[in-house]
Parts: sequence; C-alpha cells; structure tokens
Amino acid sequence: MDYVVYILYSRSFDKIYIGFTTDLISRYYSHNFRATKGWTVRYRPWDVIYCEFFGSKTEALKYEKQLKGSKARAEIRRQLQGEYRSVGFISV
Repeated sequence: MDYVVYILYSRSFDKIYIGFTTDLISRYYSHNFRATKGWTVRYRPWDVIYCEFFGSKTEALKYEKQLKGSKARAEIRRQLQGEYRSVGFISV
C-alpha cells in the first residue's frame, strides 16, 4: 500500500494544509466537498500543489512532520511566490 504526503493550497485565503493519506483522490474530495466540519472546510476551495508517494506509513509520517516544521513551511511559502505562480505546483 502506498502512502501519499500532500500539500493543499487555498488561493482564496492564502492557506496551506499538509497531510498524508492512502487515497489522495478521496481525501481531496473530502477536503473540498464532503466534509462538513474541520479546519479545511473554512478555506475551500483547495488545490493539490504537491504530493509524494511512500512505501511505508512510517516514512510518510516522518516526511509529513518534516514539512510541517517552520523551515519547510517557509520554503513552501517561498515556492508559492515563484514556482507555483509559473507552473501550478511546487517541488519541495
């Protein structure tokens, strides 16, 4: 089973969400349409701007935690200003 670490971006609210899942498509629909409560509901719509696949849950959780750190968030913000504006996604 593959695990996916992903980054969502809300252009309307300039918000970033970082998470992991085994089913990115289902999770995307949950964030954007199905969920009725939670943090991401307030900042819809969301775009997937980054995803990376891992073979184990441990690896995925470790990377998700790394991306949630202040240095990684600053890098994501920096890439949103450049790379994202030109190609629509980022490469963390």
